[in-house]
Amino acid sequence: MTAPRRRELNRAVTRIWTFLAPAYDQPMLQQWVYRPPHDEVIARLRDHQSRRIADIACGTGILSDRIERELHPEVIYGVDMSDGMLAQARARSDRVQWRRGPAEQLPFDDGTLDAVVTTSAFHFFDQPAALREFHRVLAPGGLVAVSALSTRQTLLHVSSVNRWKPQHNASPAEVRSTFEGAGFTVTDQHRIPRAFWLRFVSDVVTIGIKS
Repeated sequence: MTAPRRRELNRAVTRIWTFLAPAYDQPMLQQWVYRPPHDEVIARLRDHQSRRIADIACGTGILSDRIERELHPEVIYGVDMSDGMLAQARARSDRVQWRRGPAEQLPFDDGTLDAVVTTSAFHFFDQPAALREFHRVLAPGGLVAVSALSTRQTLLHVSSVNRWKPQHNASPAEVRSTFEGAGFTVTDQHRIPRAFWLRFVSDVVTIGIKS
């Protein structure tokens, strides 16, 4: 996808999520769909003892706020492209530093973070470009944790010519390859456990370390 088309897609997705922001915090939606990947990411950050963290495509800030309250890092940034999402995030917490920007062009200097996480949004990104950007802003030894919708082997894979139009649900093998191509060593990858009646939510968490 060309850069102008990627920017137009980003703007379209941003408009959609700005419109949907008021419904995003519904308790049932958060508990059953979003909390499992959030729990996975927080556990990884705790194990890594991350101190300077960025939550990319943070939405209304639920995960960023949990990271601040539960892990007490030196700094936690919540980054999103949607003004509507960020407005709700700012109302949620004044202890998180909220920033506006795309995953492919983060508002951080090289090597300034020791963890970058993103949940339930990676399928909307230009995935190779986003992971290269995550690698850029991380210090050596930094952690990246990505939870994303992912194809199962029994499902028909999305054709490469349709990637990121508007989304691409990569297979676990493809995500691993993209991590490695961006310079990360993959240390873990597994499907997120869910109740049997939510197995249609097919998401995988992938963990990488910057050498």
